[in-house]
Parts: sequence; structure tokens; C-alpha cells
Amino acid sequence: MNRFINENKDNWQRLEDLLGLARGNGLRGLEKLEVREFGELYRRAAADLAIARVETRDPKVINYLNSLVVRAHGKIYRADGDGSSLIKKYFAHDLPQAARDTWVFSFSSFLLMIAVGTAAFLLCYHDPEFANLSGLGPVEGMATSNTQWWMSLNDANQIGASSILTNNIQVTFLAFALGAFFGIGTIYVLIVNALHIGGVLGVSYRVNPAFGNELVTFMVAHGVVELTCIFLAAGAGLAIGYSIMVPGDLSRSQAVKKSGITAVRVVIGCAILLFFAGVIEGFLSPSAFPAWIKLATGLVTGLLLLGYLRYAGRNAEPAIEAAAAR
Repeated sequence: MNRFINENKDNWQRLEDLLGLARGNGLRGLEKLEVREFGELYRRAAADLAIARVETRDPKVINYLNSLVVRAHGKIYRADGDGSSLIKKYFAHDLPQAARDTWVFSFSSFLLMIAVGTAAFLLCYHDPEFANLSGLGPVEGMATSNTQWWMSLNDANQIGASSILTNNIQVTFLAFALGAFFGIGTIYVLIVNALHIGGVLGVSYRVNPAFGNELVTFMVAHGVVELTCIFLAAGAGLAIGYSIMVPGDLSRSQAVKKSGITAVRVVIGCAILLFFAGVIEGFLSPSAFPAWIKLATGLVTGLLLLGYLRYAGRNAEPAIEAAAAR
């Protein structure tokens, strides 16, 4: 008994010390190396507890180790009642990390929409017959008469913003959900939206360049965030489709489950971001503010979003990582 205690008491004391440092802020109050040390000491204490129960059967040692392990376990797997820490962790780490995990698919979605949208723009700009076959005749009529339909949103901002938000979320959800069909559904949604956006702009600039400029000015304030969300959601959908086709070393169900968790984190974030994009589209985009304000809004929101997704949470050490090898 004494030998067992003497061999391990330093580790127990060190775990006690780290628990004292972590009190109040959880493991995020520790340095990165201390978090890793905490996880290792927690696993050792859990093993010591199992040994004490089988071999020593000393109630004092067992009760002490049980208390130590329970407190350490609580720090690693803590769950605050108000959920504030979970929300903070989601935005500080989970969302940007999930976006980075699926960036290859998101970037592929971006390239696909750019390619298809550019082709649609050029075809509709140079070939009126193609535009008519694409069902863009009404756009040609509005461009000819300079009917800026988007300005009507200013007459009923709340209704307009609500309608826009619903449509944006619907497109984003479809881009994500249809990825389950081996990614084919996601690709279809991307192509359809790219054809529409590129085609409308092509017709507008062919018929009335001033109308096209006004349309782009309307789109730019909210469009950067909006399109980024579509790329992210589509990337999440493609990631699921890819995991179905190429599960790797995992079983197909395990691969889908793993990619699904990441994908859902991305889509929830997209829905939240689209709320703000919808507010901008319903209030700022159709307003009489100068074009430079709308352009600046699009540029700044886009840079902030990309910077957040690129860098946020990179230095975070999730509590669960400390016990990943348990």
C-alpha cells in the first residue's frame, strides 16, 4: 500500500495543482502543454483508481482517487447549465474548424459556380436567343424599361428581408442536404444558381449597362457573405457525398457520421450568417446610400468572414482533446 502511494502521489498532487489552476475557467485557463499534461494525469489517476479497487481495497485511497478522477472528468467533459460555454466554443472553435475541414469541397463549389456563372454571363451577353431559351425574357424587359425591382424592398423592409432570408436559407439547405445523393444534388443546385445569377447579369449588361451596374451595386453589399455561405454549405454537402463513396479506413456508416457532424456545424453557422446577410439585403442593399458604402460593406464583411474562418480557433485546445486517447 505504502509503495503504491509513494510511487503515484506526485502525479496525484500535480493533478490537484492543475485542478486548482483550472478552477473557474475550466481547462481553458491552462496553457496548451498543461492541458495535455492534465489529460495524461487524468488517465493515470483513472488507472490508479482501478488498481486501488482491485488490489489495495483501502477505502480512504479509493475515495480520494474517486474524487480526484470525478473532478478531473468534470473539467474535461463539463457542461454548463446555461449553455453559454458551448455557444462560445462553437463560434470560437467548432464552426471555423469545421469550415477548414471542408475547405477543399467549398473551394471546389466556388470554382464550379464561377465557371458556370461566367459561361452563362457570356452566353446571355452575346446570344439573346440563349437568354430567351433560359427563361430570362422578363429580365430583358425590366432592363429595357430600367425597372429596378429591388428598390421596392425599401417600401416594406421587414417583409422583404423575411422573404429573402427564407429563400437564402432554402438554397443553402438544399445545397447541403442534397449532398447525400453522392454529391450530385449539390452540384445541381450550384449549377442552377450559377446559371441564374450569371444569366441575369449577362442580359442586364447587354440590354442596359446602367441597369447592370445598379443591379451589381444592389447585390454586392450582401452577396459576398451570401455566396460564401452557399459555398460552405455546398462544401459540407459534397463532403458527405464523398464520405459515402470513399469511406477510407472507416466503415461507410462511420465515415458518414464523422463527416455529418462536421457538415452540420457548418450549416448551422451558415444559417446564422445568412440572417445577417438577409438583414443587409433587406435594408442596406436597396437603400439610397451611395454605391461606395455598399461596395465597402461587401468587401469588409467578406474579409472579416474569411479571416474568421481562416484563423479563429487555431490556438484553441478543446477540452475533449485532452482525453482523446483515453
